Amino acid sequence: MKHLRILPTLLALAMAAAGGSVYAQAAAASAAAPVTRAQVKMETAEFLKTHRWDEVNENWVLKSGVEAPAGVKTRAEIKADTNQFLRNNRWDDTSSRWISLKEKPRDLSTMTRAQVRAETSRFVRTHTFDETTQTWVDRPQPKKK
Repeated sequence: MKHLRILPTLLALAMAAAGGSVYAQAAAASAAAPVTRAQVKMETAEFLKTHRWDEVNENWVLKSGVEAPAGVKTRAEIKADTNQFLRNNRWDDTSSRWISLKEKPRDLSTMTRAQVRAETSRFVRTHTFDETTQTWVDRPQPKKK
């Protein structure tokens, strides 16, 4: 009979210990950066001075005549950076990572036949051979509606 009481007691102690450590982590995180109500009100007021709600796009946008904060890139700069990254890199589904196009070519002898076949079919899906220039060219991407 004593053994039956020990099991629930041990279970209760384990749950109490786990609950205490979770509470300790939450308390430490909240003590690190307490934000007062006055700070939140001040940040909200500053934000509303420089931004307005765009009903069409359902997004906050800068008011006309207001400069973007220092260090924030313009939309054109972000698009240019994105396009440059996409020109210099490609996504590899097999390794789930971006691969630089400026690296030296892979050694096909280290790849399995299935990997070579999959990569070849992916390449043929995205490229066509131009008979006039005798080169492979990217297929045009279908237009999104």
